[in-house]
Amino acid sequence: MYVAPSILSADFGNLQAEINAICEAGCDLIHIDVMDGHFVPNLTIGPLVVNAVAKVATKPLDIHLMVENNTFFADLFLPLKPKFLTFHIEEEKHPLRLIDHIRKHDVSPGIVLNPHTPVSSLEHIIDEVDMVLLMSVNPGFGGQSFMPLVYDKIRALRELIDRKNTKCLIEVDGGVNGLNAPELDEAGADILVAGNYIFSSNSYAEAIRAIKLEF
Repeated sequence: MYVAPSILSADFGNLQAEINAICEAGCDLIHIDVMDGHFVPNLTIGPLVVNAVAKVATKPLDIHLMVENNTFFADLFLPLKPKFLTFHIEEEKHPLRLIDHIRKHDVSPGIVLNPHTPVSSLEHIIDEVDMVLLMSVNPGFGGQSFMPLVYDKIRALRELIDRKNTKCLIEVDGGVNGLNAPELDEAGADILVAGNYIFSSNSYAEAIRAIKLEF
């Protein structure tokens, strides 16, 4: 299991120290939520802050766009060379075009599904992306409770990936913790995003190990 701490829950007054801490604690990716205040009712960080994170991070960036104008925002962040750049299928009229655009910048493209969006919407696109992010809360705010309906979505997505013979990874974001990590692993998740569970813990390393199922 790979773990991607969401810096939305970090102490932004000590962001460099927070980034150093999660990297030293054993995270695999650094999850960055970009919100525009339109697609979701919240406004977060832009490329200047993400560039500062990239300079101190020793782990790859995983940028999640929650925005209305995907291509505009993608072009802001692609020069930072994240490992993954994901966008919501609910907001994109031409997903294949944007996927190709992201990949041409040597960045791995990914699609995000809100809790209500069916896995079947990926039937003709799954073999074009490197990752699918399943939201297990309504996007826009940290600290929400996990929606159990996502377990079945993970299983359905795993079946689709296996059927299409693709190497696409499954990421889950929202209400993830050490208690539901075993079930998420059993369902077929590859990457778990966690914010409050890690950044509110007494030990980032122990929290990350719990999600990784390393006891």
